[in-house]
Amino acid sequence: MSLFQVYPLQPIAITKALGSHVWDDKGTEYLDMYGGHAVISIGHTHPHWVKRIETQLHAMAFYSNSVIMPIQEELAAALNKLSGKQDYQLFLCNSGAEANENALKLASFHTGRKKIIAFSKSFHGRTSLAVAATDNPSIIAPVNETDNIIFLPFNDVEALTACFAKQGDEIAGVIIEGIQGVAGIYEATNIFLQTIRTLCDKHGAVYIADSVQCGYGRSGKFFAHDYAGVNADIYSMAKGMGNGFPIGGILIAPSIKAKFGLLGTTFGGNPLACSAALAVLEVMEKENLMEAAYEKGKYLIEALANIKGVKTVRGKGLMIGFEMEAGLEDIRKVLLNDYKIFTGEAKPNVIRLLPSLSISNAEIELFLKGLKEATAQILNKTV
Repeated sequence: MSLFQVYPLQPIAITKALGSHVWDDKGTEYLDMYGGHAVISIGHTHPHWVKRIETQLHAMAFYSNSVIMPIQEELAAALNKLSGKQDYQLFLCNSGAEANENALKLASFHTGRKKIIAFSKSFHGRTSLAVAATDNPSIIAPVNETDNIIFLPFNDVEALTACFAKQGDEIAGVIIEGIQGVAGIYEATNIFLQTIRTLCDKHGAVYIADSVQCGYGRSGKFFAHDYAGVNADIYSMAKGMGNGFPIGGILIAPSIKAKFGLLGTTFGGNPLACSAALAVLEVMEKENLMEAAYEKGKYLIEALANIKGVKTVRGKGLMIGFEMEAGLEDIRKVLLNDYKIFTGEAKPNVIRLLPSLSISNAEIELFLKGLKEATAQILNKTV
């Protein structure tokens, strides 16, 4: 039996990982500046994370959500504390797409309405409603197509205001990434997020903060949306939440009431996933990783802006995108093959950096050195 080939794969088999480094099956070491797509928040195979999961595994790996699960309540309390969303409720699932799917359904249940506002270049996942709210027709199957999604220009206050003025009584919610990742690292402006909050309050709609990639401390705050100084009604979470163990969830404002059967999941909130998520929060707090992400990200962004060949740099904390000058389009390939550095990308020509929040200063310098040398290598070949 063969694998269903839907991923364009690098010809590298990773078999070991530790901190901000990974090794292939030949023993070659790589610096990981991509973190498995913003998933590795506290470093690969962090010893506290491994111990937490191992201890839970010996006690109980799984039981259903039909019984009291104390570890879920422990996770909710830890999340409330570190995120600052003290009175919010937690629903646990397995992935970012599921988190957004449940957030969108909950907005519709809560308001009794059907229309959702999403934005240009958005990415919210691949499940039915999440993908319908994603601005990429190539991954929307015919069965996912719906007239219930209204796409508006990103960061366009006037277009948003006009839409609410015309259709406000039909709009169930607004979903927005605090920093668009797949699009190429574009930040939502503070005034735009504040306007969403104001218009949702005025028209009784639900503000959904998609924090799947830009949440969990990656921006320097727990949620990137927090920079705007307003609270969303629902926050979706996943990637950095389990440091590689599959888990997702939504934080839900107290104004949205639960009832039996409203949402459901078999594997969501299982003990192993909760153990992994608790380990992440404990390490983040103990090692001050949000503050570290902010400071190291600020340094990295400033350093990138001063490197020859770098055209533009965007981002906040350790969620960074940069574009290279013409003639340097192969930089990512050279970094990987010749300098053993993993990075991410966004089409057409953005390099994405999403390293562990625990990345060291020395590892940042190693990346910057590699980027300078790779740039010089390409430029020297074209002279």
